[in-house]
Amino acid sequence: MDEKLALEIKEMYDNKKVIEKPENLLKIYEFVKQFSAENEELQEELEDISEFHAQIHISEPEFKCWVKLGDGKFDYGEGEIDDPVFTLACTQEIMGGMMQGDIDSTSAYMAGDLKIEGSLQDSMAYGEFLSIAMELAQDL
Repeated sequence: MDEKLALEIKEMYDNKKVIEKPENLLKIYEFVKQFSAENEELQEELEDISEFHAQIHISEPEFKCWVKLGDGKFDYGEGEIDDPVFTLACTQEIMGGMMQGDIDSTSAYMAGDLKIEGSLQDSMAYGEFLSIAMELAQDL
């Protein structure tokens, strides 16, 4: 795992600047990709998920990326992906709060601050996997 990236992610979380810029989400995804390739517990989690891909749309400022996870793999990219299983849309502030753990995704969804089109079950699997990854990363 890239130690410089791991340190940068740790500093983002410690300083409450997880999504200071929407592009930081790609750094978090890169960290999760590297970490999940090395961590047995994360590998098991990914193997238990049937592969799906999702579209992430952040507004204010505008930013789109995608993730693919399941069947033992985690991947991501900037831009749009064809036929996502779900699309998650929110502002940069809401995404940052959810990634930081300061905003509960269920509450954000119920309040209309987080919009999910498509499979709620897969969107929950996505959120749970990221939560597990970031929790395990705290021990690094």
